[in-house]
Amino acid sequence: MIRSLKYYSVLALSVCLSLPAWAQQENPVKKVGNISDVQISDQKVLLSTDNGINAEITAYSPSVIRVRMSEQPLAEDFSYAVVAAPQQIKVNITQNDQQLSIQTDSLQARVQKNPFSIAFYTPDGRLINQDEQGLTTSWIGEEVTTYKKMQEGERFIGLGEKTGGLDRRGNAYTNWNTDAFGYSTGQDPLYTTIPFFIGIHSGLNYGIFLDNTYRSNFNFGASNNRFSSFGAEGGEMDYYFIYHTKLADIITSYTALTGRMPMPPLWSLGYQQNRYSYYPETEVMRIAQTLREKKIPADGITLDIHYMDAYKLFTWNTERFPDPLQMNKKLEDMGFKTTIIVDPGIKVEEGYAAYESGLKEDIFLKYPDGQNYAGQVWPGWTHFPDFTSEKGRAWWREQVKLFADQGIDGIWNDMNEIATWGQTMPGNVLFDYDGHLTTHKEGRNVYGLQMTRASYNGAREAMNKRPFLLTRAGYAGMQRYTAKWTGDNRSEDSHMLLGIRLLNSLGVSGVSFTGMDIGGFTGNPSVGLYARWIQLGAFTPYFRNHTGVNTKSSEPWAYGEEVTEIARNFINLRYRLLPYLYSSFYESTQTGQPVMRTLAIDYTHEPLVYSSDYQNQYFFGEAFMVAPFESTTSFGKIYFPKGKWYELFTGTVEQGGQEKILQLSYNRLPVYVKESSIIPMQSLIQSTAEMPTDTLIIHVYQGSVANQFVYYEDDGESFDHEKGEFYKRVISYDPRKKAISFGEAEGSFKSKFNHIKLVLHGFGDGGRWRLNGKSASPKSSFVSFIDPISRFDPQGVSNPIEGYNVKSIVIRNENGRFSLTY
Repeated sequence: MIRSLKYYSVLALSVCLSLPAWAQQENPVKKVGNISDVQISDQKVLLSTDNGINAEITAYSPSVIRVRMSEQPLAEDFSYAVVAAPQQIKVNITQNDQQLSIQTDSLQARVQKNPFSIAFYTPDGRLINQDEQGLTTSWIGEEVTTYKKMQEGERFIGLGEKTGGLDRRGNAYTNWNTDAFGYSTGQDPLYTTIPFFIGIHSGLNYGIFLDNTYRSNFNFGASNNRFSSFGAEGGEMDYYFIYHTKLADIITSYTALTGRMPMPPLWSLGYQQNRYSYYPETEVMRIAQTLREKKIPADGITLDIHYMDAYKLFTWNTERFPDPLQMNKKLEDMGFKTTIIVDPGIKVEEGYAAYESGLKEDIFLKYPDGQNYAGQVWPGWTHFPDFTSEKGRAWWREQVKLFADQGIDGIWNDMNEIATWGQTMPGNVLFDYDGHLTTHKEGRNVYGLQMTRASYNGAREAMNKRPFLLTRAGYAGMQRYTAKWTGDNRSEDSHMLLGIRLLNSLGVSGVSFTGMDIGGFTGNPSVGLYARWIQLGAFTPYFRNHTGVNTKSSEPWAYGEEVTEIARNFINLRYRLLPYLYSSFYESTQTGQPVMRTLAIDYTHEPLVYSSDYQNQYFFGEAFMVAPFESTTSFGKIYFPKGKWYELFTGTVEQGGQEKILQLSYNRLPVYVKESSIIPMQSLIQSTAEMPTDTLIIHVYQGSVANQFVYYEDDGESFDHEKGEFYKRVISYDPRKKAISFGEAEGSFKSKFNHIKLVLHGFGDGGRWRLNGKSASPKSSFVSFIDPISRFDPQGVSNPIEGYNVKSIVIRNENGRFSLTY
């Protein structure tokens, strides 16, 4: 039937009049719309919609799918975070009128066409994650947000340096690198941006990384019961969806995208004594000498801003430090490495070498009219190098070389959020962004990352050995260059426990080398709090004691003799554990798994892991489970996941699958060893400059599950390990075969240990022991991981050393395979 144009005009008018008034107005929220065009190219699908949106979906690897969307033509593919190119993989892409399917052997994405929405499924068809179909992705002005349907019982972890609980459901967060002095336990944002989280539900887990450096926002059901969402205030919607059956593998895939840490210098894993500030030189030497006199092992002393001349970077106050090189040589002779603080601000002062050089090289951030931006920091009005330009980074690398000439081993990058007095850098300050000129709005969150990049590369080249880098601010991928500490915390029990959660969350988010200011930066801890905190510090990746100006001295001896002994005990234990810790760092370089790890990594779908009672428990490496508590707590609840758990100091066995209330003591930290664990240790040393004895002690804990440990060793200082100069072997425990086996040693480095002492926990007195088929006889051995806190009580009666009897056997350390059976 033929109808007139007038008929359709009247019909359209009547439909319009029947809609509510809000639907007749122009919608301020722009949706993706319906897919109008599809182009398929190998592993990539290019899409456009009837709302003018351009999209690209790429099978990045078997377990990773990337989604990009923009109102504009998609920009040049550029990222400061992602360093991995797409893998060449087999992908099956099909479509019909309603749906587009992209399938790898590990993951499938189904894209609905009318309107656009995307859902991710397992290969066998289980739903992992899907757009909230009524909202999907939309724009409000330049701000873009993707909305995901909240799954039943869904939990969320990660996002790096974020306060709050382990499970982020019901909360919202903003990423905007901020100078957060003395932050509260619920404050957001803090110093660092890592827009990566992991969702957990229905026995499944997935990761989402939003690679957008504008201010970004994440909502996990805060003030709504409909969706979780993530978005940014500018730029593209650009995210990577990661799926694996194991949560640990999600971290591995995320760090494959954003890079993994290099092997740190061995000394940086030792105890670090810091203060804001140690000066003059005589005070620095007094601290170093006291550590040695009191037999408190230590490897590093850090100098804060008072070493500079009027806070001017790349200068020394010659009254306080008349000969920095000579001082650092004396410290080196005592087994100490020196780390110094650097801030990005260069003082505006004629005749100041760094300022004049920066002007000449034209490397400072600028306003749109070409004038250098100036902000106030410690030295007064300062300019800031543009670390997002290769010219700015090259200039900085040359300046950093000065430190190598002065005997410096570590660089602490501070105030790099960027911090300025007033805390409000103008939005129109321009950043080169490596040829993609942009404003402060896009450049701020990567400024700290690029500063550490320039510092690391400059120090590596100048020192010709592994430098230690520390930073306060950063972005995803920062692990490629630097360690991270949690900034200006407070001397409170709640901050100590928050610090544990911050480090665990950073670990989930790819940053393994992390620490916090032991004792708190602001305020004065109680004796009990300091004692508990330094015990925990021994079980954190970066062990740094630090306090602020106008606070009580916070060296271990400042809290009395008993606390000095507590500190000495746990620092001693840290140094005996260095072979285990160094090998755990090696694992981070290979797989991205953090040294300090929330229980959620291994026990992802056990609800008690996320309980407020147990969320602070964590693993240190794969063997030790640590249970932190407030210093004022006399009794504590501990959750033991399935399996068998050995109390570290007494050998007492606890069965898993239970919650237990235990009495606490402020001179003992609750630490348990997981069954089947393999823990290499060494003799006590006072610094890593000292050689341990030639016997590597390997503790093996009897258990019901098979386990492997990759033991790793190199010279701890040079880059020769990158050329094969390392010693690595796999140590295995198989209870079914009743065997402890050593694989063939790999690498050309000769181990510093000529003998191996196997210490056997929980194996009992029975068994027919054989070494490589020949009869062997383990001997009774007394094991103690800690000395008595008070060697004599008031009556003068000697206290017994805490420990217990086990079996042990000494074997010559040869490179070939060998096995001990029982």
